[in-house]
Formats: sequence, structure tokens, C-alpha cells
Amino acid sequence: MRAEELTAEFGIAGVLDFAETEHGLVKTAISLDGVTAELFLQGAQVTAWRPSDERPVLFTSRNSAFAPGRAIRGGVPIVFPWFGANRHTPTAPQHGFARTATWHLDGVETAGRESLTLTLSLGDGDVGSTFWPERFRAIYTVTFAQTLSLRLAVQNRATHPIVFEEALHSYFAISDIAQIAISGLAGTTYIDKTDAARRKAQSADPITITAETDRVYLDTPRQCVVEDRVWRRRIVIEKNGGASSVVWNPWTEKAIAMADLGDPAWRGMVCVETGNIADNEVRLAADAEHQMSTAISVARSL
Repeated sequence: MRAEELTAEFGIAGVLDFAETEHGLVKTAISLDGVTAELFLQGAQVTAWRPSDERPVLFTSRNSAFAPGRAIRGGVPIVFPWFGANRHTPTAPQHGFARTATWHLDGVETAGRESLTLTLSLGDGDVGSTFWPERFRAIYTVTFAQTLSLRLAVQNRATHPIVFEEALHSYFAISDIAQIAISGLAGTTYIDKTDAARRKAQSADPITITAETDRVYLDTPRQCVVEDRVWRRRIVIEKNGGASSVVWNPWTEKAIAMADLGDPAWRGMVCVETGNIADNEVRLAADAEHQMSTAISVARSL
């Protein structure tokens, strides 16, 4: 649907509006009591969320293409049904097809001026993937408020079990990559993708980023925290139904080679993701549903 049609059906004056980019992508603009946010129908991708009296919490690169079929660098891309490269078909698109497919907006709900919930969906008929030709329906529920709540439900509509990976690939805005620490993953095992996928144990110390970092943590606790010493805030990521956590920053050389990121933008972002990846992939029975959710909030630190 075009922006004007969506505005006529779902628009709420002063709260929810729709617009189109110069390349024809449809996006929403949300404004509540002090909370502002943005979501693109391509990928059902949240690209901005800013609670009252706060700096932006999500990072979205100004160098993103914002064009049909091109992944948007930043916000919260939906990774599905595989993470990274497809293990069986290397020519398949990185991170699956969900983040570049156009999702359907199915419903809008409000709770006064305190929260707004969008429900979006995607099915096998919308993507027609030859790389993963399974019958499925994905339902994505996003609630914008002082806490950003995201829930991805995947339904198996096939007559046999299906296997998939998934992630809510959240990019967080930070003061400087050298000034943050990530806690909540002590003692877990991670796959180090910068070191030939070797498995390593995370120490008890908070994680600091001093070089290219690309780690898939397995069987992780329900909470991670990004402590930003300069901005004196803590980004709290609570999850449910997601057994994996991912920590990623490309660092200098790789970021410069990425046309949709570049230097020095990489210094102002870090990814701490909720997912089910590698050993934690989901095996879903016929006619069953799996749900994964994350809630992102901000707390002040001394």
C-alpha cells in the first residue's frame, strides 16, 4: 500500500503518520508523549526510537541506501530464516530475506498517548524464496513507549518440521565505542567469527571493544546491559525465547570498506542482538509457533 492509503486507514493525527522516501520506501513516523520513533515497512524495520528526555537509542547510518531490496544499515533489522551466510547455499542473501521484504501492516493499537503498537506480517507467498521454500507466517509486534518492545512469532504452516535461525539485530547509538562496556554474558561460550569460528569462554569481566568484534554467544541469560560512561546511561536489553546473544562492531578497516557505514560512524554504534543462532537454532514442529521477544529500556547511571 502507498503512504496515502495507509494514512487513510491507520493514520492518527499527531501520533502516527506515513510517508515515502525518494526511492519509494514507505515509513511510519510515531510521536507520543515525548517518545519519537520510525519504522519502515521494508523489513518491518524500526530505524529510530527516542524516549522522553533522552538521546536517540538506536543507531541508523546516514549512508544507508534506503532503496527497495537493499538492507538498511542500523535500527533493528529482522534476521530470518538464517543468520549470516546460508550454510547450504553461499549465494543466498546474507541474513535471510525478511529484512528486505515488504511486510504487511495488519493493525494499530494505542493506549492513550502512552504507547502505540504496530502488528505486521510476512508469509512465504510474499517472498517466494528458492533458498528456503518452507510454508510459514511471521507476525511482528512492535510497541513504542518509554520501553521499546519487539516480539517475533514464527508459525510453521508446513506438514513437516522446519529449522531456522533468527535475530533482532539491534544497533545501539553510543558516545564512543571505546567508552562502553557490556555486561550480562559472563561465563558463557561464544563463537568468535573473527577467529575462524573458534569457541571461547567469556571471562567474568564486562566486555569492552578494542578491535573488530563478531561474536555469537550461546545459551545466554535474559538480560544484557550496555553501559555508556560518557552519556551516563545504561541500555538494558531484556529477552525471552532467544537463547543467543550477538555482539558486533566492525572496527576501522571493515567499516571503511562498507559503503553504507564508513568512518567514523562505526565508533558511534554497537550491536547487542537477541537471537536463536547456530546451536540454538529453532526446530519447529508442523502447525506450531515459536515466539522471541526483546524489551529495550534506558536507565541513568552515575
